[in-house]
Amino acid sequence: MSAFSSAETALAGAGAGAGAGPDARLAQAARDRRELMRESARRSLGRRRMTGRVMQVICLIALPVGLAPVVALVYTTIANGAGAVNIGFLVHAPTPPGIPGGGISTAIVGSAEIIGIAMAMAIPIGLFIALFLFERRGRIAASIRFSADVMSGVPSIIIGIFAYSVLVETFHHFSNLAAGFAIGVLMLPIMVRADEEAMRTVALELWEAGVSLGARRSRVARSIVLRGALPGVVAGNLLAIARGVGETAPLLFTLASPTFAMTLLIFNDATQPFPAAQQTAWGTALVLLVFVLTLSVAARAVAWALNRKAR
Repeated sequence: MSAFSSAETALAGAGAGAGAGPDARLAQAARDRRELMRESARRSLGRRRMTGRVMQVICLIALPVGLAPVVALVYTTIANGAGAVNIGFLVHAPTPPGIPGGGISTAIVGSAEIIGIAMAMAIPIGLFIALFLFERRGRIAASIRFSADVMSGVPSIIIGIFAYSVLVETFHHFSNLAAGFAIGVLMLPIMVRADEEAMRTVALELWEAGVSLGARRSRVARSIVLRGALPGVVAGNLLAIARGVGETAPLLFTLASPTFAMTLLIFNDATQPFPAAQQTAWGTALVLLVFVLTLSVAARAVAWALNRKAR
């Protein structure tokens, strides 16, 4: 049955029911419309099924294409770095380039301190700014949002120069504090935008209901908005931390020695002509990869547990 024949049937039905009451004519018109829609759906069913199959094939092709670089990266890192990683490698201090037997203990401690300082600075500030953007409208909120978007694309080496001029030149020495400040500035705009988008997923009616019941805004934000947005907030913060852990350029301007951070140690040893130093670089890269993976799994487990408790 074509669309024209269906329309003719509808018109014929309407003409036949001209002498009937208004309710009968409306009911007949509704039945005719439903029949027309069913016929149109039957005609397009084959096309929709074919489109769905094509999209499934494209997704199946895109899956290995997307996974190939990740698998190659992990395999190469493990293949080249597994031979260097042992207990002594983790607990001993680095040795000068060309001398085998060193470890990365100071680099591990230094990276942990830098990321800890960056997280302590960026996470609470990012949450407060995201809450402000969630609750407020206007030019100030728009300006902050635009600034966060711009800062997300600023090259990390510029942020390193900024940290150098603010802290290193002011206190006349390099430090983990300056490095943590640089990484925190790098992480902050990513956290702000990710936290805000996570909060936007919480139904606005829940926030309005909490405020209308007389609860303080801080209580509503803590008990409703933040709990509802927790998975997105954790994922956004992990994305920012992952970028901060892997940054090297800001540390070139804030740390005095490459042995004070894993990324800087990788950068320094990978460019050395000594096989022992290059092996240390691969081993450090493997430790850093495992650290990021462990952090991601632990954070998602904590977010899942908190979400389950909130329910």
